[in-house]
Amino acid sequence: MFDLAALRAAVAAEGRVARVVIASHDGSSPRETGAAMLVWQGGQSGTIGGGALEWEATRRALELLDAGGSRIDRQALGPALGQCCGGAVTVLTEVYDARAVAGLEAQEVIARPVDGAPAEMPLAVRRILNRARAEGIPPLPRLVQGWMVEPLARPAREIWIWGAGHVGRALVSVLAPLPDVAITWIDVAEDRFPAEIPAGVTRLWAANPADLAARAPARAEHLVLTYSHALDLELCHRLLRQGFAGLGLIGSETKWARFRSRLKALGHPPERIAAIRCPIGDRTLGKHPQAIAIGVAATALKHNDAATGKKDSAG
Repeated sequence: MFDLAALRAAVAAEGRVARVVIASHDGSSPRETGAAMLVWQGGQSGTIGGGALEWEATRRALELLDAGGSRIDRQALGPALGQCCGGAVTVLTEVYDARAVAGLEAQEVIARPVDGAPAEMPLAVRRILNRARAEGIPPLPRLVQGWMVEPLARPAREIWIWGAGHVGRALVSVLAPLPDVAITWIDVAEDRFPAEIPAGVTRLWAANPADLAARAPARAEHLVLTYSHALDLELCHRLLRQGFAGLGLIGSETKWARFRSRLKALGHPPERIAAIRCPIGDRTLGKHPQAIAIGVAATALKHNDAATGKKDSAG
Protein backbone atom coordinates (compact mmCIF):
# COMPACT_ATOMS: atom_id res chain seq x y z
CA MET A 1 0.00 0.00 0.00
CA PHE A 2 1.21 3.50 -0.86
CA ASP A 3 1.28 5.48 2.41
CA LEU A 4 0.82 8.97 1.03
CA ALA A 5 0.32 10.52 4.47
CA ALA A 6 3.71 9.26 5.68
CA LEU A 7 5.42 10.42 2.48
CA ARG A 8 3.75 13.83 2.70
CA ALA A 9 4.89 14.28 6.31
CA ALA A 10 8.45 13.18 5.53
CA VAL A 11 8.74 15.54 2.55
CA ALA A 12 7.35 18.42 4.63
CA ALA A 13 10.03 17.81 7.24
CA GLU A 14 12.99 16.90 5.01
CA GLY A 15 12.35 18.53 1.63
CA ARG A 16 13.43 15.60 -0.56
CA VAL A 17 12.75 11.97 0.27
CA ALA A 18 13.49 8.73 -1.56
CA ARG A 19 10.77 6.08 -1.42
CA VAL A 20 12.02 2.51 -1.79
CA VAL A 21 9.48 -0.22 -2.53
CA ILE A 22 9.64 -3.92 -3.34
CA ALA A 23 8.14 -3.89 -6.84
CA SER A 24 8.15 -7.66 -7.30
CA HIS A 25 9.94 -10.80 -6.19
CA ASP A 26 10.47 -14.35 -7.34
CA GLY A 27 10.78 -17.01 -4.69
CA SER A 28 11.44 -16.14 -1.06
CA SER A 29 11.73 -12.46 -0.07
CA PRO A 30 12.35 -10.65 3.24
CA ARG A 31 9.15 -8.64 2.69
CA GLU A 32 6.09 -8.74 0.46
CA THR A 33 5.56 -6.81 -2.77
CA GLY A 34 4.53 -3.26 -1.83
CA ALA A 35 6.62 -3.11 1.35
CA ALA A 36 8.30 0.29 1.39
CA MET A 37 10.62 2.56 3.31
CA LEU A 38 11.47 6.26 3.16
CA VAL A 39 15.06 7.50 3.09
CA TRP A 40 16.41 11.03 3.51
CA GLN A 41 19.75 12.57 4.35
CA GLY A 42 20.30 11.67 7.99
CA GLY A 43 17.46 9.24 8.52
CA GLN A 44 14.87 6.77 7.30
CA SER A 45 11.60 5.12 8.31
CA GLY A 46 9.94 1.82 7.47
CA THR A 47 11.70 -1.29 6.24
CA ILE A 48 11.89 -3.56 3.20
CA GLY A 49 13.27 -6.42 5.25
CA GLY A 50 16.56 -5.35 6.77
CA GLY A 51 19.91 -6.99 6.22
CA ALA A 52 22.04 -6.60 3.11
CA LEU A 53 19.08 -5.92 0.82
CA GLU A 54 17.99 -2.90 2.84
CA TRP A 55 21.56 -1.67 3.33
CA GLU A 56 22.19 -1.66 -0.42
CA ALA A 57 18.81 -0.09 -1.14
CA THR A 58 19.47 2.67 1.38
CA ARG A 59 22.88 3.40 -0.15
CA ARG A 60 21.36 3.68 -3.63
CA ALA A 61 18.53 5.87 -2.33
CA LEU A 62 20.97 8.32 -0.72
CA GLU A 63 22.91 8.55 -4.00
CA LEU A 64 19.69 9.16 -5.94
CA LEU A 65 18.52 11.94 -3.62
CA ASP A 66 20.98 14.39 -5.14
CA ALA A 67 20.22 13.52 -8.77
CA GLY A 68 16.47 12.96 -8.42
CA GLY A 69 14.39 10.70 -10.63
CA SER A 70 13.98 6.97 -10.16
CA ARG A 71 15.74 3.68 -10.68
CA ILE A 72 14.84 0.01 -10.58
CA ASP A 73 17.18 -2.77 -9.50
CA ARG A 74 16.77 -6.54 -9.57
CA GLN A 75 18.93 -8.57 -7.22
CA ALA A 76 19.32 -12.26 -6.52
CA LEU A 77 19.41 -12.38 -2.75
CA GLY A 78 21.75 -15.33 -2.42
CA PRO A 79 24.49 -14.78 -5.06
CA ALA A 80 24.47 -10.97 -4.95
CA LEU A 81 23.90 -10.24 -1.27
CA GLY A 82 24.75 -13.43 0.58
CA GLN A 83 21.29 -13.72 2.12
CA CYS A 84 19.75 -17.09 2.87
CA CYS A 85 16.58 -16.27 0.94
CA GLY A 86 16.58 -18.13 -2.34
CA GLY A 87 14.63 -15.57 -4.31
CA ALA A 88 15.23 -12.48 -6.41
CA VAL A 89 13.82 -9.06 -5.55
CA THR A 90 13.07 -6.07 -7.80
CA VAL A 91 13.39 -2.78 -5.89
CA LEU A 92 12.02 0.54 -7.15
CA THR A 93 13.51 3.79 -5.81
CA GLU A 94 11.85 7.16 -6.50
CA VAL A 95 12.70 10.65 -5.24
CA TYR A 96 9.85 12.91 -4.14
CA ASP A 97 9.64 16.60 -3.30
CA ALA A 98 6.60 18.71 -2.43
CA ARG A 99 5.61 19.16 -6.07
CA ALA A 100 5.80 15.44 -6.79
CA VAL A 101 3.72 14.63 -3.71
CA ALA A 102 1.09 17.18 -4.72
CA GLY A 103 0.73 15.34 -8.02
CA LEU A 104 -0.38 12.21 -6.16
CA GLU A 105 -3.27 13.81 -4.29
CA ALA A 106 -6.83 12.67 -5.00
CA GLN A 107 -5.68 9.32 -6.41
CA GLU A 108 -6.96 6.06 -4.98
CA VAL A 109 -4.42 3.97 -6.92
CA ILE A 110 -0.93 5.31 -7.66
CA ALA A 111 0.07 4.04 -11.12
CA ARG A 112 3.16 5.39 -12.90
CA PRO A 113 5.78 4.32 -15.46
CA VAL A 114 9.23 3.39 -14.14
CA ASP A 115 12.65 2.75 -15.60
CA GLY A 116 11.97 4.32 -19.00
CA ALA A 117 8.67 2.53 -19.62
CA PRO A 118 6.31 4.14 -22.17
CA ALA A 119 4.41 7.13 -20.78
CA GLU A 120 1.17 5.83 -22.31
CA MET A 121 -0.63 3.60 -19.83
CA PRO A 122 -0.68 -0.05 -20.96
CA LEU A 123 -4.04 -1.72 -21.50
CA ALA A 124 -3.29 -4.18 -18.70
CA VAL A 125 -2.89 -1.31 -16.22
CA ARG A 126 -6.07 0.36 -17.46
CA ARG A 127 -7.96 -2.86 -16.85
CA ILE A 128 -6.61 -3.06 -13.29
CA LEU A 129 -7.70 0.51 -12.54
CA ASN A 130 -11.10 0.09 -14.17
CA ARG A 131 -11.78 -3.07 -12.21
CA ALA A 132 -10.74 -1.39 -8.95
CA ARG A 133 -13.14 1.49 -9.61
CA ALA A 134 -16.00 -0.79 -10.66
CA GLU A 135 -15.67 -3.22 -7.75
CA GLY A 136 -14.43 -0.81 -5.09
CA ILE A 137 -11.66 -3.27 -4.18
CA PRO A 138 -8.06 -1.98 -4.25
CA PRO A 139 -5.66 -4.00 -6.45
CA LEU A 140 -2.61 -5.72 -5.07
CA PRO A 141 0.67 -3.81 -5.47
CA ARG A 142 2.46 -5.05 -8.59
CA LEU A 143 4.76 -4.18 -11.45
CA VAL A 144 2.88 -4.45 -14.77
CA GLN A 145 4.60 -3.89 -18.12
CA GLY A 146 6.96 -1.32 -16.69
CA TRP A 147 4.28 0.44 -14.64
CA MET A 148 4.17 0.27 -10.84
CA VAL A 149 0.64 -0.01 -9.48
CA GLU A 150 -0.02 0.60 -5.77
CA PRO A 151 -3.31 1.30 -4.00
CA LEU A 152 -3.39 4.17 -1.56
CA ALA A 153 -3.00 2.97 2.02
CA ARG A 154 -6.23 3.01 3.99
CA PRO A 155 -6.40 1.68 7.56
CA ALA A 156 -7.96 -1.76 7.43
CA ARG A 157 -8.32 -1.95 11.21
CA GLU A 158 -9.46 0.58 13.77
CA ILE A 159 -8.15 -0.11 17.26
CA TRP A 160 -9.45 1.91 20.21
CA ILE A 161 -7.18 1.84 23.25
CA TRP A 162 -8.87 2.93 26.46
CA GLY A 163 -6.29 4.14 28.99
CA ALA A 164 -2.98 6.01 28.72
CA GLY A 165 -1.20 4.41 31.64
CA HIS A 166 1.89 2.21 31.42
CA VAL A 167 0.19 -0.63 29.54
CA GLY A 168 -1.68 1.75 27.23
CA ARG A 169 1.56 3.52 26.32
CA ALA A 170 3.33 0.22 25.72
CA LEU A 171 0.47 -0.98 23.50
CA VAL A 172 0.52 2.18 21.40
CA SER A 173 4.29 1.93 20.94
CA VAL A 174 3.94 -1.66 19.69
CA LEU A 175 0.80 -1.31 17.56
CA ALA A 176 1.26 2.15 16.00
CA PRO A 177 4.03 1.14 13.55
CA LEU A 178 1.95 -1.70 12.11
CA PRO A 179 0.62 -1.14 8.59
CA ASP A 180 -3.12 -0.77 7.97
CA VAL A 181 -3.83 0.15 11.60
CA ALA A 182 -5.45 3.38 12.84
CA ILE A 183 -5.40 3.88 16.60
CA THR A 184 -7.74 6.00 18.69
CA TRP A 185 -6.39 6.53 22.20
CA ILE A 186 -8.70 7.66 24.98
CA ASP A 187 -8.30 8.85 28.59
CA VAL A 188 -9.72 11.30 31.11
CA ALA A 189 -7.49 14.31 30.35
CA GLU A 190 -4.96 15.59 27.83
CA ASP A 191 -2.12 15.53 30.35
CA ARG A 192 -2.52 11.76 30.72
CA PHE A 193 -0.87 11.30 27.32
CA PRO A 194 2.87 11.46 26.60
CA ALA A 195 4.29 14.58 24.95
CA GLU A 196 5.06 12.77 21.69
CA ILE A 197 2.39 10.67 19.97
CA PRO A 198 3.21 8.27 17.10
CA ALA A 199 1.90 9.04 13.63
CA GLY A 200 -1.51 7.57 12.91
CA VAL A 201 -2.72 7.88 16.52
CA THR A 202 -5.73 10.06 17.38
CA ARG A 203 -6.16 11.21 21.00
CA LEU A 204 -9.54 11.73 22.64
CA TRP A 205 -10.26 12.68 26.23
CA ALA A 206 -13.28 13.33 28.41
CA ALA A 207 -14.02 13.48 32.13
CA ASN A 208 -16.02 10.29 31.60
CA PRO A 209 -14.36 8.44 28.71
CA ALA A 210 -17.30 6.03 28.51
CA ASP A 211 -19.28 8.89 26.96
CA LEU A 212 -16.96 8.62 23.93
CA ALA A 213 -17.81 4.97 23.30
CA ALA A 214 -20.74 6.01 21.09
CA ARG A 215 -18.25 7.54 18.63
CA ALA A 216 -16.63 4.20 17.91
CA PRO A 217 -17.74 2.48 14.69
CA ALA A 218 -19.08 -1.06 14.88
CA ARG A 219 -15.96 -2.31 13.05
CA ALA A 220 -13.62 -1.01 15.78
CA GLU A 221 -11.55 -3.32 17.99
CA HIS A 222 -11.28 -2.22 21.61
CA LEU A 223 -8.64 -2.76 24.29
CA VAL A 224 -9.89 -1.66 27.70
CA LEU A 225 -7.17 -1.01 30.29
CA THR A 226 -8.02 2.10 32.28
CA TYR A 227 -6.96 2.98 35.83
CA SER A 228 -10.47 2.22 37.14
CA HIS A 229 -12.37 -1.07 37.37
CA ALA A 230 -15.61 0.89 37.49
CA LEU A 231 -14.73 2.64 34.22
CA ASP A 232 -13.66 -0.66 32.67
CA LEU A 233 -17.04 -2.14 33.56
CA GLU A 234 -18.96 0.84 32.20
CA LEU A 235 -17.00 0.66 28.93
CA CYS A 236 -17.72 -3.06 28.54
CA HIS A 237 -21.41 -2.40 29.28
CA ARG A 238 -21.72 0.35 26.66
CA LEU A 239 -19.67 -1.44 24.02
CA LEU A 240 -21.72 -4.62 24.43
CA ARG A 241 -24.85 -2.58 23.73
CA GLN A 242 -23.53 -0.94 20.55
CA GLY A 243 -21.39 -3.71 19.06
CA PHE A 244 -17.73 -4.13 18.14
CA ALA A 245 -15.35 -6.19 16.02
CA GLY A 246 -13.34 -7.19 19.06
CA LEU A 247 -13.11 -6.33 22.76
CA GLY A 248 -10.21 -7.19 25.06
CA LEU A 249 -10.16 -6.39 28.78
CA ILE A 250 -7.07 -6.31 30.97
CA GLY A 251 -7.41 -8.14 34.28
CA SER A 252 -7.17 -11.34 36.24
CA GLU A 253 -9.45 -14.36 36.20
CA THR A 254 -11.00 -13.04 39.41
CA LYS A 255 -11.75 -9.64 37.85
CA TRP A 256 -13.26 -11.33 34.81
CA ALA A 257 -15.50 -13.56 36.95
CA ARG A 258 -16.84 -10.49 38.74
CA PHE A 259 -17.33 -8.63 35.48
CA ARG A 260 -19.24 -11.54 33.94
CA SER A 261 -21.61 -11.54 36.91
CA ARG A 262 -22.10 -7.77 36.83
CA LEU A 263 -22.59 -7.62 33.06
CA LYS A 264 -25.19 -10.39 33.31
CA ALA A 265 -26.98 -8.36 35.99
CA LEU A 266 -26.96 -5.40 33.59
CA GLY A 267 -28.95 -7.49 31.13
CA HIS A 268 -26.30 -8.86 28.76
CA PRO A 269 -26.75 -12.50 27.70
CA PRO A 270 -23.89 -14.91 28.42
CA GLU A 271 -23.14 -15.49 24.73
CA ARG A 272 -22.57 -11.75 24.21
CA ILE A 273 -20.44 -11.45 27.35
CA ALA A 274 -18.33 -14.34 26.06
CA ALA A 275 -17.28 -12.16 23.11
CA ILE A 276 -15.03 -10.21 25.51
CA ARG A 277 -11.47 -11.53 25.80
CA CYS A 278 -10.15 -11.42 29.34
CA PRO A 279 -7.40 -11.64 30.42
CA ILE A 280 -5.57 -10.22 27.39
CA GLY A 281 -1.97 -10.83 26.46
CA ASP A 282 0.16 -13.89 27.04
CA ARG A 283 0.63 -14.65 30.72
CA THR A 284 3.74 -16.71 29.99
CA LEU A 285 5.52 -13.49 28.94
CA GLY A 286 5.08 -11.87 32.34
CA LYS A 287 3.32 -8.77 33.66
CA HIS A 288 5.69 -6.04 32.49
CA PRO A 289 3.70 -3.49 30.42
CA GLN A 290 5.83 -4.10 27.34
CA ALA A 291 5.44 -7.87 27.74
CA ILE A 292 1.67 -7.47 27.98
CA ALA A 293 1.72 -5.26 24.89
CA ILE A 294 3.74 -7.81 22.91
CA GLY A 295 1.32 -10.57 23.85
CA VAL A 296 -1.73 -8.49 22.94
CA ALA A 297 -0.19 -7.44 19.61
CA ALA A 298 0.70 -11.04 18.76
CA THR A 299 -2.87 -12.14 19.46
CA ALA A 300 -4.25 -9.31 17.34
CA LEU A 301 -1.97 -10.16 14.43
CA LYS A 302 -2.82 -13.87 14.59
CA HIS A 303 -6.52 -13.04 14.62
CA ASN A 304 -6.14 -10.73 11.62
CA ASP A 305 -4.03 -13.20 9.62
CA ALA A 306 -6.55 -15.96 10.27
CA ALA A 307 -9.37 -13.70 9.12
CA THR A 308 -7.64 -12.61 5.92
CA GLY A 309 -5.75 -15.80 5.11
CA LYS A 310 -2.45 -13.93 4.79
CA LYS A 311 0.66 -15.93 4.03
CA ASP A 312 4.14 -14.74 3.16
CA SER A 313 7.63 -16.19 2.83
CA ALA A 314 10.31 -14.48 4.85
CA GLY A 315 13.98 -14.43 3.90
